[in-house]
Amino acid sequence: MINYQDTSLFIDGLWGPSLSGRTLPVVNPANHQTIGQVAYAEKADLDRALEAAEKGFKVWRKVSAFDRCKIMRKAAELFRQRADTIAALMTYEQGKPLIEARLEVLAGADIIEWFAEEGRRAYGRVIPARAEGIYQLVVKEPVGPVAAFTPWNFPINQAVRKLSAALSTGCSIILKAPEETPASPAELVRAFVDAGVPAGVINLVYGNPADISSYLIAHPIIRKMSFTGSTAVGKLLAEMAGKHMKRATMELGGHAPVIIFDDADIELAAKTMSFMKFRNAGQVCVSPTRFLVQENVYQQFVTQFVDHAKATKVGDGFDKDTKMATLANPRRQSAMIANVEDAKKMAGK
Repeated sequence: MINYQDTSLFIDGLWGPSLSGRTLPVVNPANHQTIGQVAYAEKADLDRALEAAEKGFKVWRKVSAFDRCKIMRKAAELFRQRADTIAALMTYEQGKPLIEARLEVLAGADIIEWFAEEGRRAYGRVIPARAEGIYQLVVKEPVGPVAAFTPWNFPINQAVRKLSAALSTGCSIILKAPEETPASPAELVRAFVDAGVPAGVINLVYGNPADISSYLIAHPIIRKMSFTGSTAVGKLLAEMAGKHMKRATMELGGHAPVIIFDDADIELAAKTMSFMKFRNAGQVCVSPTRFLVQENVYQQFVTQFVDHAKATKVGDGFDKDTKMATLANPRRQSAMIANVEDAKKMAGK
């Protein structure tokens, strides 16, 4: 068995269970077997995380952008060094092909570095004054503790953006990561902690999404929220944030049409769109939902698209010709046992 361990909460610099000891099962989507447990945060745990985030913010906002950058770049390097192990965990809990999981981890390291450098360039500005001897300056300040909510289809890709943006600007954060895929975002947090981010700056919780979001967004300590998920849920969270005059950043459900004109390279379009449709089992915000094809090339496109779909092998995960992952495992469906076995081998188990 792969070394998949139970996932704890991370609050005020310490890993540990919830105060109640409550947990949720983590299920391997390839075979529906329980592979671990994740700690379930309740109100008392959220209060601890809020207190820690408030304390962490007072410390982190005083760290210069230059020094924050150095810590974040170290976190990126640690994360990159651990890519194989983290990718194996992600495949085991989420089901995507191992090659896709590894690419997601490596891209996450790049994202950390990008935000680290951007944080050093969050310049202010000078506003022309209306009278002599008057100087009007804009100085950017961190907004305060952030509550962030991320989905399970890309456990690292989404969490790393919110974590990196908050840390690079001097904010503390409470990350509510997905209960279905808790181990890989926990390893992301671990990389930041091992790089030297002070206690309280990053806090990681799991639990009931509705309970956690309604409590954190309304709490006066939280000054901003960020959410990636469905449009329906996003509307509810935006309403909560607006009620309390909180800043909000949303990445909501996509509805991605594909338009194929008759002067397109139809062979390339069919091959590319087949990959995009099946990537991560279609569980991607830009996964095609409908195709608008000009009449003159309609039959040619459909025929080639169907041929590529028929040639797709569940569990392959890697196309030697395109060097791209070909298919991810549908959530909670039996498939891609081969990728789970690959994950075990990569982890040395």
